[in-house]
Amino acid sequence: MAGKLFGTDGVRGVAGEFLTAELALALGQAATRRTEAERPQVLIIRDTRESGAMLQAALASGVCSAGGDALLGGVLPTPAAPLLIGRYKLDLAAVISASHNPYHDNGIKFFAGDGYKLSDEAEAAIEADLAPAGSRAIGIARELRGASEDYLRELHTRFAELDLDGLDVLLDCANGATYEVAPEIFRRLGARVSVIAAAPDGRNINAGCGSTHVHALAEQVVAGSHALGFAFDGDGDRVLAVDRRGQVVDGDELMALAALHLRERDRLSGNGVAVTVMTNYGFHSAMKRAGVEVASTNVGDRYVLEELRARGWVLGGEQSGHIIDMGFNRTGDGIASALLMLEALGGSDLSEREAMAKLPQRLENVKVRDRDALAGARAVEDAVRDAQRSLESRGRVLVRPSGTEPLVRVMVEAPTDEEAERVCSQLVELVRRELG
Repeated sequence: MAGKLFGTDGVRGVAGEFLTAELALALGQAATRRTEAERPQVLIIRDTRESGAMLQAALASGVCSAGGDALLGGVLPTPAAPLLIGRYKLDLAAVISASHNPYHDNGIKFFAGDGYKLSDEAEAAIEADLAPAGSRAIGIARELRGASEDYLRELHTRFAELDLDGLDVLLDCANGATYEVAPEIFRRLGARVSVIAAAPDGRNINAGCGSTHVHALAEQVVAGSHALGFAFDGDGDRVLAVDRRGQVVDGDELMALAALHLRERDRLSGNGVAVTVMTNYGFHSAMKRAGVEVASTNVGDRYVLEELRARGWVLGGEQSGHIIDMGFNRTGDGIASALLMLEALGGSDLSEREAMAKLPQRLENVKVRDRDALAGARAVEDAVRDAQRSLESRGRVLVRPSGTEPLVRVMVEAPTDEEAERVCSQLVELVRRELG
């Protein structure tokens, strides 16, 4: 198959058109062949999309036809994969999910036997090996019973000292992979749990709910007088929070709370945090005052993870709510991040948080014909340079292509909402005119 299949987070596209059963089978075969085990043990989990069962069957067939055993873990959040790899000493895991994308998309991402997502080199090797190979021993596919309970046990063990007795929390499960396990762990820790978007039908995943539509949760937190709320995305590796007043607490604030908490407990290895270029300037200011080093990467959790591994740090993440705590897991875990934030609060009210002061920010996604054309758009480059000059030492501007969609993201931070809105609107109109 020609062209680059793997993006920043696995292979992703419209199910049945780009991501077909044939492609899933070929990926299963190639990924299994790339392992060094004599009889590879391969975990497969998925979210709630209607195409998930089809792709699971095809992927499992590929694994088995390449001599591996396919262990079907069912509907589970993405972060369950590395935890189950470690628990069962598996050789590979595949997650069938398109994360926060709408239901008609789906994706496949792989985790190696060490619990980390595959490297660019490993993905390139799989893509180069998609052609059918000679026969070998045939594996079997079987249900992995108790997988969700094992994931819950890992969460409960990590947060055993977290007492949520009586805490009134509202969870938005995005009709996705967290719809059963998220409410359960909060209840086990003593919280009084209400749940929305926890009735998946195969097509309603991320539809007007979850972390990409967090304002729906905010309205219901206020209307129901809940203490706070959490919104997960479709595959459960992201989370955003909402305080009792309905104010959204994004990944930057969650990381600030976590960083100060982990440092206080002497668990912030290297005294540093890895973030992306999208992280709010207020986070950098807060960490500077606290004496915590900050490293910035390109957008994408894989780049944050690379930075953490290179530096030996444990905490990093994105404004979108994809937070990695290497002290617990080797990928973003929305449920664990929510519990870590509650641990950091120590029983205090989220609405009274003081970890950081955010600079007003405006972010717009502009649909374009070709996201790669941004690199040669001279008029846009000049306008961005002028805007950066006008905000020097007071804010910042970032215009970049999406890594997965035909979008250009325009982000502006300024001292006031009005200035941020004005500068962002001007750049959005220019990008739309030049590239739309």
